[in-house]
Amino acid sequence: MNTTPATRTTGADERLRRWRLVLGGEGGDGTGYALAGTDAAMDRTLEALYGSRPGTGRERGGGPRQGGLGGSAPRVARWLGDIRTYFPASVVQVMQRDAIDRLGLSALLLEPEMLEAVEADVHLVGTLLSLNRAMPETTKETARAVVRKVVQDLEKRLATRTRATLSGALDRSARVSRPRHHDIDWDRTIRANLKNYLPEYRTVVPERLVGYGRAAQSVKKEVILCIDQSGSMAASVVYASVFGAVLASMRALDTRLVVFDTSVVDLTEQLTDPVDVLFGTQLGGGTDINRALAYCQSRITRPAETVVVLISDLYEGGIRDEMLKRVAAMKASGVQFVTLLALSDEGAPAYDGDHAAALAALGAPAFACTPDLFPEVMAAALEKRPLPIPEA
Repeated sequence: MNTTPATRTTGADERLRRWRLVLGGEGGDGTGYALAGTDAAMDRTLEALYGSRPGTGRERGGGPRQGGLGGSAPRVARWLGDIRTYFPASVVQVMQRDAIDRLGLSALLLEPEMLEAVEADVHLVGTLLSLNRAMPETTKETARAVVRKVVQDLEKRLATRTRATLSGALDRSARVSRPRHHDIDWDRTIRANLKNYLPEYRTVVPERLVGYGRAAQSVKKEVILCIDQSGSMAASVVYASVFGAVLASMRALDTRLVVFDTSVVDLTEQLTDPVDVLFGTQLGGGTDINRALAYCQSRITRPAETVVVLISDLYEGGIRDEMLKRVAAMKASGVQFVTLLALSDEGAPAYDGDHAAALAALGAPAFACTPDLFPEVMAAALEKRPLPIPEA
């Protein structure tokens, strides 16, 4: 293919432009490419965040610091507006998280003006929850509005599929092989007996009937979500709270939600509103998994019909051997025990590998789970079949 010199020049300029935006710095870090207009404005927003090493006051090239957002709320508000102008929402969310981590902007999120300017996502909710106890009253209503928007978006994304998947699992778990006549599921019965079709009579002889028990509309299963609220589990707490509210809305499930650090809090009464659940948590602090499991164990009334989901990075500050004994005892009684190292899109955080291996040896393998996979994991647990554990 022939390429004209003009085309090559244009392509080279575009590559230099992109490298200049990536590398930053005075003089384009050797590119020799000068930015103008929108590109220059975009570069300034990137320089403010990424143009210095946090805590050094020096640019990458060793000169005096030029970027940075400082501690000025008006300046941060302008910067938040700029990044929303120049970048798509997914990139804005990443830059906001980096700004909070690199430049220590958490305190500014306690101001209503800041919250109104940010792009809300799961990670921002986690940050707000960690600041909940320090949040002034003037900010709390704005913070709740931000959290509610994220929660509503998550419910729209997750609720329908979760209900459909778990309803199917519950129906299958309630299926009986000797139903009364008016409880027969004729469609499944015919399919199960097609091998018994008699062509001369043009009929199927049903050797096995398939139907549903009379308890189909009553509570069939109990679910206990036991959530570690240590700081590293922020995104998992958000997703688990939303799923908890969805599960609680299903009449065939009796759902309990328990959060813990070194103490244990039962938030089941708040499950009608996941925002109330989230503001009832307190991210950070220590971890006592044994105490949390002891509480959950005390609330189990029908072990063979109960699923316990522990969501934790497994860094145990309590009594390790007692924790493992409780898990073993619950499984021996018939409880389906699921251990999730994370319930988020980011994969597994740092976790205690020894504890994960010990739980796996008890038949409760620990793995990270995305929100999209969670309904399938719960369906498998409810039906007492192998869990769909993702490959490492």
